[in-house]
Order: sequence, then structure tokens, then C-alpha cells
Amino acid sequence: MNSALETPQILRNSAYLAWLAPDPIVKCQMVQALRADIEEADRLRPAGGALTATTTAVFSTAQETGFNPTRETTLLAPLATPPNQPGRPARPELVDPSSLSSRSVNTPEGLAALIHAVAHIEFNAINLALDAIWRFTDMPQAFYADWLKVSQEEATHFTLLTEHLQSLGFTYGDFAAHDGLWEMAYRTADDVLARMALVPRTLEARGLDACPAVRHKLSSAGDRVGATIIDRILKDEIGHVAIGNHWYRWLCNARNVDPIQTYRTLSKTHRAPKLKAPFNIEARRAAGFDQQELDDLYDKAM
Repeated sequence: MNSALETPQILRNSAYLAWLAPDPIVKCQMVQALRADIEEADRLRPAGGALTATTTAVFSTAQETGFNPTRETTLLAPLATPPNQPGRPARPELVDPSSLSSRSVNTPEGLAALIHAVAHIEFNAINLALDAIWRFTDMPQAFYADWLKVSQEEATHFTLLTEHLQSLGFTYGDFAAHDGLWEMAYRTADDVLARMALVPRTLEARGLDACPAVRHKLSSAGDRVGATIIDRILKDEIGHVAIGNHWYRWLCNARNVDPIQTYRTLSKTHRAPKLKAPFNIEARRAAGFDQQELDDLYDKAM
């Protein structure tokens, strides 16, 4: 079966452009346009035909909304010194996690701050998925298809959260945030195996553990809309972590290394954060963690 992703360089180019977009709304629109364009190309392209329009919707969407990349911006070949920071807005202010104050969700500001914190995680997750597409070369076409799907779902999550935030009288950027997710992306930028081990399987898997508590807080505060969004996020994030697990194991097999011991080594080498209970074991099992990996969680948390 022919696929637009038989030419992953075209997809990588477009993902790179979306990654560079500083405006979150524009970034989400570019991601959605790219996914739709890929799907349309797969439906309409004759078998064996050349794919020429995949980036068209991405460029058009960007330019219509004020972000004006040129085709020279496109990643025509691996960059000698790839950038380490994606496009992002001037706000929110990024601070050390210890500087972030805890607020009661029973106040309007506290409720909005919690929604904002989750939105910031989802914004970073869009960039992480796009980064996996453009940064890592010579992976199977299914790898790029998987992370394109993830980027589109993360963009949907971010849009749902920011629209809800606006209904509460706030916007994305109104509260400070931290950059922990992106710090790990920076540390793993030169090794796709380390990236798969320590971003989807570690940091994003922590989101599986956090979702029940976040949902409970929102529900207890009477925020049924927010709780429903968290339900959607948890369902999709199980799939995203499963994608990380799949490609981590695929890479371990390709390099003929043991997944368990390699994960331990990578966690230590790249200074992964220590995981803390409680763990969402049901969600982690659904995402593909095996029993030895789950047992290791509790050993490391002790």
C-alpha cells in the first residue's frame, strides 16, 4: 500500500516548520493541516505517483495566520547544529519548579492555574512529538506516522484546555510555568533511543500517574468540563506512551541491547527524575509496561 509517508523527508520538513512556529494557535493549526494533508494525499495520490502537495497546507496555514516561513527555512538536509529550542510565545514566564506556588482549586485563580499547568504540558508535548519527527533520521516510516498522530492529538488537547481556560477568564501565558519536559528533550537530542526511553516512557508516563489526582481536583471543584478533558487526555496519553514503548523496544532490538538494563543506564546517564508513587498501574499496563518494569517502579521509588 502506497503512502505519503514513503517520503518521510517531506513530512520531516513540514514538522520542522510547525516546530518553529512561536504562536501556539498557529502551531496547532499547522499540525492539524499537516495531518489532514497527509491523509488527503494518501487517499488521492495514484499508486506510485509523486507527492508534491504535502507541505502546501502547512505553508498556507502558517502564512494566513501571520507566521511567514520561507521554503529556505525547510529542513532540506540534517542540520550541522540543530536548534535546541522550539518556537514558543514570550509568555508564560518559565521559572524553576520550586518557584511555582500551590493554589487552591476552590478559587477561580487556583482552578485556572491548574488548567494552565496541564495546557503547558500539552504545548510542550506538541513540540516533543514534532521534534521526534524532524530530528531523528533513518527511522521506519511508521515511526514518523506515529509521532505525527501524537502531535495532532496533543494539539487537540492543548486547544481544548486553552478554550476552557478562556471560558474561566484567563489565557495561556497568564501563569508562570516550568520547562522540565523540554530539559529532558535537550539532554536526549542526539540519541533516539534515549529520547524514547526518557520522554514518553518516563516523563509522559508520569502524566498517566498524575491524571487521576488532577481529575479528582477538578471534579471536586465542580469543574465537569475540565474533568472530561482530563478523561480524554488520559485515554490518548496511554496510546502515546504505548508508542514510546514500542519504539524503545524496537530500537533496543535493533541495537541488540537489553531493554531493562538499558533503561536503568540511560536513566542514570541522563539524570532522569526519580519517580514517585502513587502509580497508575492499570494505565501503565495498558500502555505496554511489563511486570518487571512495573516492579522496578516501586524499587526506584523506595
